[in-house]
Amino acid sequence: MSVYRTDQTLVCFLIIVMAGAEVLETISPECKQFFYMGTPPRGLEEQPLKKICQFYSSKPRFVTLYDTISHIPVYSAYTFKRSDGSKKVDVPWMYEPQLSTVSGSREMESFPSLRVHKSFEDSQAVLDDYSDTVMFERGQLNPDEHQAHPDDKAATYTLTNVVPRVREFNIGPWKAHEHTIRKRLNNYCRGTAFVVTGVTTSGQMIRRLNINRLAIPTYLWSAYCCTDFDHNAPYSERSKFPAFAAHGLNDRENNRVQEMTVQQLEDFLKRVTYVSSSFQIFYDNCAPPNSADSPLHLA
Repeated sequence: MSVYRTDQTLVCFLIIVMAGAEVLETISPECKQFFYMGTPPRGLEEQPLKKICQFYSSKPRFVTLYDTISHIPVYSAYTFKRSDGSKKVDVPWMYEPQLSTVSGSREMESFPSLRVHKSFEDSQAVLDDYSDTVMFERGQLNPDEHQAHPDDKAATYTLTNVVPRVREFNIGPWKAHEHTIRKRLNNYCRGTAFVVTGVTTSGQMIRRLNINRLAIPTYLWSAYCCTDFDHNAPYSERSKFPAFAAHGLNDRENNRVQEMTVQQLEDFLKRVTYVSSSFQIFYDNCAPPNSADSPLHLA
């Protein structure tokens, strides 16, 4: 594994996960279910990224915003399912046929046993890209432990839903954060929790055969929105509803995950990425539809 640093300024990409998918110009009605109020994050419209509705076993599972140049997702958007945290370990890694051909199935497919990646590796990551990355692991943006049904878990095992994550960060602070969010939403979110998890990048790349293949995330970030929550929860947890967020440095050291408000995360991303000044992760900042602050209520 080798790392290449460009002399570009800080660049950020946010991410949606992928698993058997549908590449879209706009989000189809059946896939809007993974966004709060059916509205994707705004402020990324000018970037040449692919919107992918991830299908597995004939059903949409989550949505990914994918960068076909850096071969990683910018963000993954999914709905959290109450889970005991178990991992589904018997699933083969998959790729997205529709990123390689217009006629490709919208269903994710397992990687072929032979080296026939040439038909799609220009547009997405392949297993060989991770084969010699000693420092990095395949880190899911939509983690299987945030899903419950075996098919929902299986759908997270696609390379369009993973980024290179430093091992110490992946199995340490970020994994602990995923556990924390799972327990919090399990215990105190009564309705649907919408989650968006993404990355920022700064020009560092994993190279294979002297070719830039994978952008290395600088930061991982995540935010959730749950407007129907337990108002009798302890204040330490109740204060983190209806929405909260976090980010962490993808590094061996100084990689503590810091929780914060969604607005604080948005302000951070505006400083270190090219998102526009209108960047917003959740529609109306995750205000409940009938709240006094909601424009739907005021209308």
